[in-house]
Amino acid sequence: MELMLERIEQRAGAQSLLYPLDLVLVPNAITVLLGATQAGKTTLMRVMAGLDKPHGGRVLVDGADVTGKSVRERNVAMVYQQFINYTSMTVADNIASPLRLRKERDIDARVLELAKKLHIEPFLKRLPGELSGGQQQRVALARALAKNAPLMLFDEPLVNLDYKLREELRDELSALFAAGRSTVVYATTEPTEALLLGGYTAVMDAGELLQYGP
Repeated sequence: MELMLERIEQRAGAQSLLYPLDLVLVPNAITVLLGATQAGKTTLMRVMAGLDKPHGGRVLVDGADVTGKSVRERNVAMVYQQFINYTSMTVADNIASPLRLRKERDIDARVLELAKKLHIEPFLKRLPGELSGGQQQRVALARALAKNAPLMLFDEPLVNLDYKLREELRDELSALFAAGRSTVVYATTEPTEALLLGGYTAVMDAGELLQYGP
C-alpha cells in the first residue's frame, strides 16, 4: 500500500502543529518517524490514521484521496504508548476481536500463532488486568498484528517499558515487520531504535519534516 501526504498542515487554534509537509511512504516497508517529544510525530500519525482531519493538504492511499475518510474506512491498525486492551475480555478474545469482525476462518489457530510469536501463549485465558505492563503491551501488539491491516501505525509503543523488555520486544517486532506485507510507520525519540528497526527514516522537528530516506 502506498501512502502519500501532500502539503499536510495541522493547527490547534492559532498554533501550528504541522507545517506544510510532503511525504510518500515506501509500500510494504517500515518508516520510522524520529524526533523529540512535541516534534509532531503523533499529530502526523493521527492524520495518517484518519483520527484527525488535517487543516490543509491531502492524504492519498494508492492514488485515492482519503482525506475525509474515518479510521474505520481506512483499515488501519494503531498501537499507542499507553496500551489499550478490552479489560473484560480474555487475552485470547482481545487478539481475536479484529478477526471476528472480519469473520475470518481459523481464528483460534491465528490467535495461537500470534500468542506464540509474542510469548503470551500461557496467558490466553487470563484477563489483561492479571498481566504485567509488558505482557499487556504484547497483547495490544498481537491484536494490532491480527488485524493484518495494509497500514500499521506504532506510536512509541515501547516507551513505557523497561530497557531490557524494550530491547526484547523491538527485536520481535522487527522480525514480524520483515515477515509481513504491511506498510509500517513507527514513531520513536531514540536514534538507536530507528537504526535497529531499519527501513526508512523520517526526521521531524517542531512540526516540520527535515529529512527522509533509507
